[in-house]
Amino acid sequence: MRIFLSLLLAAWWVSVSNAEARLVIASNGKPRVVLWTQKGASPAELRAAKELQSTLKQLTGAEFELSETSGKVPKGGIIVGPGAAAQTYFPDLALERFGEEEFVMVVRGGRLLLAGGRPRGTLYAVSRFLQTQGQVRWWTPWAASVPKRPDFAIRSIFLREKPVFESRDTFWFSAFDGEWAMRHFSNGQSARLTEELGGAVRYQGFVHTFNLLVPPESQFAAHPEWFSLIDGQRKGTNAQLCLSNPQLRDYVVDRVKAWLREKPEARIVSVSQNDCHGFCTCPSCKAIDDAEGSHAGSLLQFVNYVAAKIAPEFPNVAVDTLAYQYTRQAPKNILPLPNVIVRLCSIECNFAVPLTDPANASFAKDIRDWAKITSRLYIWDYTTDFAHYLQPHPNWFVLGPNVRFFATNSVRGLFEQGAYQSTGGEMAEMRAWVLAQLLWNPKQDDRKLIREFLDGYYGPAAAKPIAEYLDLMSQASKGFNLSCFSGLDAPSFKWPYLSEAEKLWQRAEEAAKNDPERLWRVRLSHLPVRYVWLNRWQSLREECDQVKGSWPLPASRKTVADEWLALATGRGPAGWAKITHLNESGLTPETFIARFAKDPEK
Repeated sequence: MRIFLSLLLAAWWVSVSNAEARLVIASNGKPRVVLWTQKGASPAELRAAKELQSTLKQLTGAEFELSETSGKVPKGGIIVGPGAAAQTYFPDLALERFGEEEFVMVVRGGRLLLAGGRPRGTLYAVSRFLQTQGQVRWWTPWAASVPKRPDFAIRSIFLREKPVFESRDTFWFSAFDGEWAMRHFSNGQSARLTEELGGAVRYQGFVHTFNLLVPPESQFAAHPEWFSLIDGQRKGTNAQLCLSNPQLRDYVVDRVKAWLREKPEARIVSVSQNDCHGFCTCPSCKAIDDAEGSHAGSLLQFVNYVAAKIAPEFPNVAVDTLAYQYTRQAPKNILPLPNVIVRLCSIECNFAVPLTDPANASFAKDIRDWAKITSRLYIWDYTTDFAHYLQPHPNWFVLGPNVRFFATNSVRGLFEQGAYQSTGGEMAEMRAWVLAQLLWNPKQDDRKLIREFLDGYYGPAAAKPIAEYLDLMSQASKGFNLSCFSGLDAPSFKWPYLSEAEKLWQRAEEAAKNDPERLWRVRLSHLPVRYVWLNRWQSLREECDQVKGSWPLPASRKTVADEWLALATGRGPAGWAKITHLNESGLTPETFIARFAKDPEK
């Protein structure tokens, strides 16, 4: 009897515990909780509560009450943000000690807490909750998946997270949308992140700033000695600065201080080389570089000087400089000061293979060498083809391995530069979404993320041939040096691969034909393959004839070109803008298509 009573008591306790751990948010489309903000909530925390309220309505169909509490919250409440209520019911969490992007979601005592450090932690807590518990996905600014769950309950949760990277910038055009960026944990200054959306890591100047700090047009005539000595002459164009010149150093210190006084919200100031070579070869600069085994020697000594001089007035500002092209190798002896950020650039890499591949051994060594001497190593990574934004660029399967490699090697900030001037970059939406996930948590399975995006954005039926297309082009690029300025000679653009790619995209369109919204997405993503067809029309005709193949497109190039332009520049869903740039130099769709106004003579 005693054993029976003990078992009965244990079962009752488990039942009570489970009931306490379970929180019903909505049932039969009716709200079962109240959302609570707290006195003194920041604009971002108030926005987080409104984001939760509106998305829960989409999810459940219920209208949720949003109220402010001074500290008391009855059971069945969701507490959004830090404050008195969080301290009352979750005192052990010590939210006041959370980092500015750290957050927690926890169910306890019939209440759910979604809160984090300021300014962005609570926004991230709400976004993470909606994604993990509600399965909400914001694929792009114009496409989301919100399940219909009139009955929505959650069980025990305790999730506490903070980012691996302190700076996360998914630098693709669609990722600049502020709401999308906030929902995907971006804090890069390129995104339109207002205070309400959590703000961003603000810069004063952003790379290649030597000419901005020391304008040659106003300074070269009076101070030629401040500029690079090249082949025995001081030069103010296509050149850098004479970094060992003491008067120049003090002038730049004054300029940087003035810059920061103009923009007090800045936490990083850029003091970095121009986008060219032209380093100084004067005896003083050369002696430093020779001793350090790298042109980064004179650069880092110069940047350290500036960083040390501004620190007393601007103790919370870091100085960012590039390790780019001729300064890529770390110096032997000079160490960056703690308030110096070194931003290493991957521009010379082969993007068809991961950084762990022997083809990228030189750059991988540079990462490891810099990581040994600095605590704030940032990376400027390249994830598109700047010469042809709309050309297939099979780097999809190296994005995840590379982000993990950066994390493993103590990188603190990642800037993933893509097609940033316009919509329409090849698989741009997929890259932006996958990179955003990985920049928050590099340990995720990138192949699984890619497939999740394909299924969610294009629909499962269309996703299958598109996934086959990614595999096809990736396999075809093996052994090819895929740069971020590639031409039209990739092996994947030859007849056997491109004809198969075209068939796969036609299959995807057929699979999506009964869903106009998804069909538009598939057709838009088909444009890059058609871009190659238009560029290589005649050579592909010859290759087709040689193998007696079946031509998979209309016989008229002009017909294909006209259809291409109509889609590229036509109307799309809210949040999408027509394509304006086909490459970094500014080639427009109209100028591109004008080349095909007439069909070639047979």
